[in-house]
Amino acid sequence: MKFFDEARIEVIAGNGGNGSASFRREKYIPRGGPDGGDGGRGGSIWALADGNLNTLIDFRYTRIFRAQHGENGRGADCYGKGGEDMLLRVPVGTVISDLHTGELIVDLDHDGKRALIAKGGQGGLGNLHFKSSVNRAPRQCTPGEAGERRELHLELKVMADVGLLGLPNAGKSTLIRAVSAARPKVADYPFTTLQPNLGVVRVDHERSFVIADIPGLIEGAAEGAGLGHRFLRHLQRTRLLLHLVDASPFDPDADPVRDAHAIIDELRKYDQSLYEKPRWLVINKIDLLPEEMRAARIAELIAGYGPVERHFAVSAINGAGCRELTYAIMDHLDRHKHTLPPAEATETESTDSDAEPLD
Repeated sequence: MKFFDEARIEVIAGNGGNGSASFRREKYIPRGGPDGGDGGRGGSIWALADGNLNTLIDFRYTRIFRAQHGENGRGADCYGKGGEDMLLRVPVGTVISDLHTGELIVDLDHDGKRALIAKGGQGGLGNLHFKSSVNRAPRQCTPGEAGERRELHLELKVMADVGLLGLPNAGKSTLIRAVSAARPKVADYPFTTLQPNLGVVRVDHERSFVIADIPGLIEGAAEGAGLGHRFLRHLQRTRLLLHLVDASPFDPDADPVRDAHAIIDELRKYDQSLYEKPRWLVINKIDLLPEEMRAARIAELIAGYGPVERHFAVSAINGAGCRELTYAIMDHLDRHKHTLPPAEATETESTDSDAEPLD
């Protein structure tokens, strides 16, 4: 199945049914009076986060979603039937916003969360409601209200604890294969990874975390070079970034330190809050360095990279150093499990009031 992380859709809630202006006409019952019923409520459209989905491909070809209209009221005190609600299932982590204004509607950040995205119209009132002592034969009734109509932008941000960052061919896919059961494509050419990959890292029986691998960044991504910034949104929910640096690049003219700083600059251009996330340096492919040069090369890369909270030297291809890295990540996540990134905390506060729990 192809991976789609963006979609534009139009949702049209159902219109309310019209009220009825009717009078009771029955043999032997004089002056029966008004008996027009109300119109039915129009169907609303809801969005539901479904943990069994991982892509927005269902919205690639079907772009318009219409809920059912309410039925009109009828005589004999018959009320119109309400329209059925429509439920749109989306992956966990989907952010829904107004296409034209950019206003955030809801962030469906956990399984089972749902929110109203288009409200159905109220049904009109029948003439039964307008009778009084001075108006015993009312002929007025009200039409049903129109349902909401909105154009929406759906954006998927994968739910992961740790994100991998680095140049193409830095070994991100190889690392995620080494520490989890995920099997992303690995090859000896740039941009092997064309879509985000998630892997569950089990440190022991009851401790695990989710790691995300995204396509590599290159210098100039902000201007559209390579795959641009398209996939960086998938790192916004993570609590820790791992910046992979190739200790032994194939190109003899490549400068890993300069390239690493270029990636950091691209991160800053995209999102300041993403740049400020905790970030560890992971020096990969140390197996390609001669034993006697290894320590000096690692020290040179650390010094050139600049201040960093923690650093690790690993070889993803043979697993050297990966176990120590995963345990350190797990300990870090356990210590900060009650801490939300600033951006995520803001989104949660702004959307909880709009969402309703699943019945």
